Amino acid sequence: MGMRIFISVGEPSGYLHGANLIKDLRARHPDLEAVGFGGPRMSAAGCQLLHDLTSLAVMGFIGVLKHVRTFFRLLAEADGYFSDHHVDAVVLIDYPGFNWWIARKARKHNIRVFYYGVPQMWAWAPWRVRKLRRLVDHVICKLPFEETWFRQRGCPAFYVGHPYFDEVLRYQLDEKFMTQARPDDSRRLLVLLPGSRDQEVHRNLDCLLAAADTVQSEYPETQVVVACYRESHAGQVRDACHNRDLVADVYAGRTPELISLADACIACSGSVSLELLHYRKPTVIVYRLGALLMLLQFVFLRSRFITLVNMLGRERIEKSATAPYDPNQTDTDVVMPEYLTCRDCSRDVAAWINRWFGDSTLYAEKQRQLDELARAYAVSGASERAAEFMLQQLRPATSGHVSGDMRQQRAA
Repeated sequence: MGMRIFISVGEPSGYLHGANLIKDLRARHPDLEAVGFGGPRMSAAGCQLLHDLTSLAVMGFIGVLKHVRTFFRLLAEADGYFSDHHVDAVVLIDYPGFNWWIARKARKHNIRVFYYGVPQMWAWAPWRVRKLRRLVDHVICKLPFEETWFRQRGCPAFYVGHPYFDEVLRYQLDEKFMTQARPDDSRRLLVLLPGSRDQEVHRNLDCLLAAADTVQSEYPETQVVVACYRESHAGQVRDACHNRDLVADVYAGRTPELISLADACIACSGSVSLELLHYRKPTVIVYRLGALLMLLQFVFLRSRFITLVNMLGRERIEKSATAPYDPNQTDTDVVMPEYLTCRDCSRDVAAWINRWFGDSTLYAEKQRQLDELARAYAVSGASERAAEFMLQQLRPATSGHVSGDMRQQRAA
């Protein structure tokens, strides 16, 4: 018997998770039909895209306002599709501003809703959990502490692991490119990762380049490379490097290879931190905001960290008023020093890189710390477990139950 799943994804990293989920769903249920909103990778995996949301990965209130008419049109399109077609389930991945409205439309048509990669309510605005209880039937969690957090608040939650590792582990590195990109192994390689969204690149690039400049002043033999998400970003980066006389190689679409080659990295906060963990790369995380947004973060942010890697292996991630996290203090408990700030932190960021480059014992200890965490959490199978869980819930005979095999997989 055929099954139809409607998937809504609006983030670049979410397209990977959506594509892998579709592959694993169809591997278990060959007649399954996937349709919805997403990106090209999902289309390649067999999803019928009603609209490509690649250009709508916006951030902030202004970014949403610019596209508000498009969002309303897409909601109307989804509502019409739910009216005209039988849909067994709606799967939401990230992108909460838009996906909450998709969930409302699904509820209107009595369609079961799964949220795969739920909004980080434990980090800020936890009152949104009331909306989650009302609109979502099943919460599929990426981070180990999330299952308990959501269940304590009345949401049916199930932890599967982070699907980003599925993509990382499946990826085949281009060895020929790697040889060309780092012809001299005797030079240290510092890789900069300025983010996947236009606004992230705009806000963080100057800080990353300034930090790299400072590192090169201390260690002139350092080779600086910038790994961009798309070619349009690479053009901006090349212009910025030229304006500050920074010698750097700039590539687009080569992030895994460049991370693999790196001795250390400076990255804009995001899912890329998981890739950096997989490759065990000592990294400093930066996320710059405007002054107003920084004030709002200070007031509303509930978690001690913004970097996913720094949350792994912790039972509690809430920030403490008595001992706030200070990235400038040597803290062996923190895997990746991180700077959530509205100021120029480039010298502080560079100081970490220079410390690692100048002290082989400290560098080796950081790699050991990364390796220990990666062995525990950088494992594949999240998409498979999520697919099996969804299908279990959608099969009438076993609805509401998790198979023993799944529990064994999760425990492993």
